[in-house]
Parts: sequence; C-alpha cells; structure tokens
Amino acid sequence: MFFSKVFVLVLSYSCLWVLVFGRISLLRLDENYIPNLKPYSELNMLDTEQPHSILPRTRPKRNEDHIISDCLYMTSEEGNFFYKSLNNEETVCGIYMFTEPDQRIEIHFNYFDVPCEIGGLVAFIDGWEMNGEIFPSKMDDSRPMRQRFAEFCGEKKIKQIFVSSQNVAFLQYRIPGPGKGFSFTTRFIKNPAPCNIFLQDEEDVITLRNYGNRTNCSVSAMFPAEIHILALSVGVVPTTGRRYSFETGSLYKCKKRGLSDYVEIGGSSGLDNSNLYLADSVCGMDSKPAKFSEMIGCGTTTVRLVSSGIFDNSVTVALRRLDEERISNGFFSVLCPMEENKK
Repeated sequence: MFFSKVFVLVLSYSCLWVLVFGRISLLRLDENYIPNLKPYSELNMLDTEQPHSILPRTRPKRNEDHIISDCLYMTSEEGNFFYKSLNNEETVCGIYMFTEPDQRIEIHFNYFDVPCEIGGLVAFIDGWEMNGEIFPSKMDDSRPMRQRFAEFCGEKKIKQIFVSSQNVAFLQYRIPGPGKGFSFTTRFIKNPAPCNIFLQDEEDVITLRNYGNRTNCSVSAMFPAEIHILALSVGVVPTTGRRYSFETGSLYKCKKRGLSDYVEIGGSSGLDNSNLYLADSVCGMDSKPAKFSEMIGCGTTTVRLVSSGIFDNSVTVALRRLDEERISNGFFSVLCPMEENKK
C-alpha cells in the first residue's frame, strides 16, 4: 500500500515529545568518532506549516522534480531532488526518506557544490537519526557506525551510489553559503529479504524472517500500538538436518527461560530500540495464536525477532496504532516512563 498524509499526523501528535525536544545530530552516533558536522539549531517539525513533501497515495512519476525548501524535509517519493542554500547560516538540516517495507532506497548525486572551506558538509546515513538515536539500532544492525554513514564536501562528482539496507534513509547537510547546494535522484528497489522495517502506516500486517541466519530483525513504528501475533514459528524448525516440526503452541517468557530464539514485544521512548521495555518474549510454533494483544504505551513500538541461526524463524504480527479512546482507558502491557519522554 502507498503512504499518505496520515504519517505526518502520527508524527505530529503521537510523537510530539520527539519532535519538540528532538534534533538531528551525528554527535552521539559513535563515541570514538570526531564529527565535522555539529548541531547548530533545534529542529521542530511543528514549525512546518504544511509538510508538502508527504503527498497523497498516488504513485509519483520517477522523473518528477522536488525542490527542498524545508529544513526538516520528509518524502516517500522517487524522483529528482534539488537544494540550494539561501544564506550563510550554519544550520544543520535533514532529509528523511522512506518507502514500502519490502523496498530499499537508492540515492545517486547528480550535482554537488558544497565547499569544505566554508564549513559545508553532507552526510548519508543508512537508516534514520533523531536526537542522537538511530534506527536500526545496534541490536539489529551489528555493523560499526563508520560503515553505516558517509560524509563529503567540495565541488565534485560523487560517483558512489548509496543504497539503504532497509526502507528508510537519511541525508544530513550544513551549507553556509548562498547559491551552494546539491541535487540527487532517488529510486526504490525491491528488497528480496527485508529484515528491519520502519512502519509508516497506522495499521499493517508484517512478517519477519531470519532466512536461517543468525541475526536480529525488527519492525518499529513511532506511535503507541496494539500488537497481535497472527502466526508464530520461532525456535522449532532447524535450519539443517531433518526439518520435522510440530505445533507447540505459544510459549511465553522465552528470553527469561534462557532460550536462544524468541520474539520481543515492547517499546522505547525514542528512536533507539536497543533497550526495550518488554511486554513479553514469545517463541514456539503456533498457527493460530491466542487473540490476546499487547498494548504498548511508548513513543516507539517494536517487535524484534531474535535468531541464533540454529532455527528457521518467522513471525507474522498485526500492528495497529492505539486511538485516543484506548489510550485514555489506561490499560497497557508496558508503559515507558514519562520522565524519559521529557529528555
């Protein structure tokens, strides 16, 4: 399904605390890295009267041109993008890109004039960053941060084509020079084995698989949500040898039991979901799980599939944003602390 303006509303109301106190910054991505790009201003999405980059559900033409005029710019479109600095302000700005769960984002720079001598810099991040927190977190992407971003400046042709590992990508830039800027083209390509997914829709059904690998995969959404497991096969079917299996039903507290493969359901206050407030951890084989749902009262809701590589795992979940009535009822499986939300 295609994305709509509803994502803007979700971000504006459900994650107000992130946007009011949030900023985009590379400062905290790697403690051992000394960045050239520093945060110069607080960014507030609510300052944008009309986030025109989020358009209706029609698929745009690939040759459509987009002028980047907002410091905090969000887009789910393919096409050509242009940015030109209008002043000498040393403001750090960002371009948040997202597409469908089973797609990746390819970025190719067509024009680049960002002088190093005036402090200009552009950085590509494989994922999203906000408030010094990044998605996917280190729990779900084990690569060092140096391998997940690249920064560059000067007047040159950038030959490298950047491809995200998941359905979100982020460009950050600081260009304190009138008339200087850059242009790039994005296109969405098929992801044959999606692992980490940033969900934009208020309601969706997602299947996570490890494809027999030792890895973590997750789906996250920036709003409180109801999680219902529709199908479960975790820690039962071996990746090698005889693949006979039988239904065990849903087993709970699997992480506490010391099992190697399980599904975590929980939430976090910010974008970083590496340390979840857990509602439960589930494993087993169950084609018809119970109708019981987990209510996650956090700014970010996450389902994570943890896999040792010994088993061929999969889990299908239905995720739906909690409406005001359900939130007002006050019943949550897990509730993130309010004081953390105010950081």
